[in-house]
Amino acid sequence: MIIGVISDTHGLLRPEAPTALQGSDHILHAGDVGDSRIIEELGSIAPITFIRGNIDTDAWGRSLPDVEMVELSSKHFYILHDLKTLDLNPRAAGIAAIVSGHSHQSKIEWRDGVLYFNPGSAGPHRFKLPITVGRIVIDGDQLRPEIIELSV
Repeated sequence: MIIGVISDTHGLLRPEAPTALQGSDHILHAGDVGDSRIIEELGSIAPITFIRGNIDTDAWGRSLPDVEMVELSSKHFYILHDLKTLDLNPRAAGIAAIVSGHSHQSKIEWRDGVLYFNPGSAGPHRFKLPITVGRIVIDGDQLRPEIIELSV
């Protein structure tokens, strides 16, 4: 199973992002969506799970959940915007991966057998950081994460 991961679009869905997410079986958006049309467009590629980020303050954005848990191929993924707000023990909760955004910095880290994954920012340029999305391949019991830098 292929999971596309995106965050911090801030209302801008560059054409390179959906192209990079093509072939995903499911998409996770870790907040700061910025515009409901982004969810609609990504949802045309694959089923999508998304949460609210700190910029999602309009009426549509306020209706989004702060966190979500989704089970994909018997693996639990916990999605939140800002990793600093994590208030549970992922391993004790049976979570395979924590997916977050907010920092605009992509990161792949393993802690106590749990994947901590931030796809970086797919929206406007910030802090001279690259524009990125991510992919997590579930291969049997293994998670294979990768960061994809978009040529923009």
